[in-house]
Amino acid sequence: MVAGYDIDDTCQYAYENNNVGATFVCKGVEELNPSELESWYPKGAVKVLIGCAPCQPFSTYSYRYASAPGKRKSKDKRWALLYRFRDLIRAVRPEIVSAENVPELARLKHDVYVSFVKDLIDMGYHVTESIVRCAEYGVPQTRERLVILASLRGPLKLIPPTHDAEDYASVHDTIGHLPAITAGGPSPTNDPLHVSSRLSPLNLERIRSTPEGGGWPDWPERLKLACHKRDTGATYPSVYGRMRWDKPGPTITTQCYGLGNGRFGHPSQDRAISLREAALLQTFPAKYSFAAPGEKIIFRHIGRHIGNAVPVKLAEAVALSIQQHLRDFPKS
Repeated sequence: MVAGYDIDDTCQYAYENNNVGATFVCKGVEELNPSELESWYPKGAVKVLIGCAPCQPFSTYSYRYASAPGKRKSKDKRWALLYRFRDLIRAVRPEIVSAENVPELARLKHDVYVSFVKDLIDMGYHVTESIVRCAEYGVPQTRERLVILASLRGPLKLIPPTHDAEDYASVHDTIGHLPAITAGGPSPTNDPLHVSSRLSPLNLERIRSTPEGGGWPDWPERLKLACHKRDTGATYPSVYGRMRWDKPGPTITTQCYGLGNGRFGHPSQDRAISLREAALLQTFPAKYSFAAPGEKIIFRHIGRHIGNAVPVKLAEAVALSIQQHLRDFPKS
């Protein structure tokens, strides 16, 4: 890894501290010109370019909203970032290209995605599209992701799954060893990330009424929100839910530290998961450092770093796939 670009400057410490020798550049892809990108590749190196456009505009909800009568599909300007990524590929001609996003990008056949794949093929790339169950690569989540691999050398496929349903990593396998903490309380260890958000007295009562694997439907009526009692509430059964020890966890998002943002309740302790637990569920190494020693821990910053990341085990599978491909198709 040589360099990484992102518009979030709070990523710099984590990126450079954990990827020794790599450089972080705070710049949007729309500001990146081909000559600058080209300059990062040493002479004679295999050019590998990985890009991940923000997934939020491609979610099922966003797509339905943008496609509704009277709405413009292009309302979210982030859609255009995939086109910009394509333009950089065309100019720099990396031998290997990889990208990942939400499965809806392919399943709903977004125009921007269909165009992106067609243009890669027209440029001479062999393109492989895979909708991946992350649990099949050791990630303890039910998350699915779209992985795109492209090569000028020949067909580039993702390595076979490393896990099946019988040996998926569970929540207990992943975070069961961590010491107990309280909502908003201090960490009993020297790990500043093993802390969880404070809960109001009402939300403490709610999670105490939530069994392992359960959610707001298990609460007494007096604890339910008005939206839960409407018909539309049935479509959000995971909100305020607890995880199960013996199953993979849910998709870890940028707001995974908030009890009301999904099934982010700890399986047995009366709190939301800690930032460290979220990072482990994203398969970051246990010692991965997200903030400099002594730096104040800001939940929304660290949550964004964790939730926006490609699960590390999935990224590893992509890297191993590229390594194998380069052995199978050596440069002529």
